Amino acid sequence: MPQALQPFIMPIALIAMMYFLMIRPQKKKEKERSEMLGSLKVGDEILTIGGIYGKIVVLKEDMLTIEVGKGKTKLDISKWAIGSVTKSKANKQTEDKKENDEK
Repeated sequence: MPQALQPFIMPIALIAMMYFLMIRPQKKKEKERSEMLGSLKVGDEILTIGGIYGKIVVLKEDMLTIEVGKGKTKLDISKWAIGSVTKSKANKQTEDKKENDEK
């Protein structure tokens, strides 16, 4: 290996390590989050980043309305405030079907 390339090997290796240990996992998480936000439907049960559980009743482009609690209080929140989907409508129907089959 030529002597002229040796000083460049270590910085290139460090950049490659930073990419695989820091940048790539962050981009993967961002992609998963954007897919989750894009697949929201009315009827999905969600958890906000503030710790509020609710059910989506109205879904707009970047805002949604959720029902919270037994009194069915409605809250308007931004899409970015959703932390996770706890139960989607499709999963809920599958669980209901399993419960009916067991009876």
